[in-house]
Amino acid sequence: MRMPANMQTQQLSDKETLRYSRHILLDEVGLEGQLTLKRSTVAVVGAGGLGSPALLYLAAAGIGSLILIDDDVVELSNLQRQVLYKVNHLGQNKVRAAGKVLVSLNNQINIITHTQKLDDTNSALLLKNADIVLDCSDNFSTRYAVNRYCIANNTSLITGAALATQGQLMGFDFRQSDSPCYGCVFPQSSDAPVINCSNAGVISPLLGIVGSMQAQLTLNMLLGHFKGNVFITFDALSLKQQHFKMTKDLACKECGGYE
Repeated sequence: MRMPANMQTQQLSDKETLRYSRHILLDEVGLEGQLTLKRSTVAVVGAGGLGSPALLYLAAAGIGSLILIDDDVVELSNLQRQVLYKVNHLGQNKVRAAGKVLVSLNNQINIITHTQKLDDTNSALLLKNADIVLDCSDNFSTRYAVNRYCIANNTSLITGAALATQGQLMGFDFRQSDSPCYGCVFPQSSDAPVINCSNAGVISPLLGIVGSMQAQLTLNMLLGHFKGNVFITFDALSLKQQHFKMTKDLACKECGGYE
């Protein structure tokens, strides 16, 4: 499903100049930076708790094309944290409902929706035009499939996670040959227990914090403010962040064979 937008010109219209005036005032963005955002394509895999705030801010910021990928439907239990959706969206496919909300927020951008679960068989088709991919999924099989695609295609990857009261944010620039990957930090294991929001719970504002950080890191990457790979943890109760250095694992089964 494609929702057309006013993309006839790669310059800013008068309405866009007014809409993004607070960005344009910033030395860190400016007119050229806003044009960079307009010319960019960002894919968001997962339109749930993390995808909701990330998509809202990416659309508001003026990312020219957003690709939404999710096969799930809106359920009542989602409304505690998935702020894109309202009661009238119950039973609807998430990306279709999300697309309508995002167009109502910003009708100057292009929204492309895919009502499929991403895996190794379709990742090349669904993600092929993305400059950056946001992993906002809630399961390891999708995370590893996204990771493998981004490694193979030198596409920057921003991964977020939130469970109970703990959040994580990781950014990988696969244009760098020595970049670690998601598998370097979390090696795949068939023995790993399946823990997610459905069985462990999650405090709702934490999703907004981590998802918003994913959106901010996306803008940092696109605008040239990204200073290397990053791994941040966040504790919702203490509001403390910790930053960790990541290094490439030469024995990693996901990226060890790539140069």
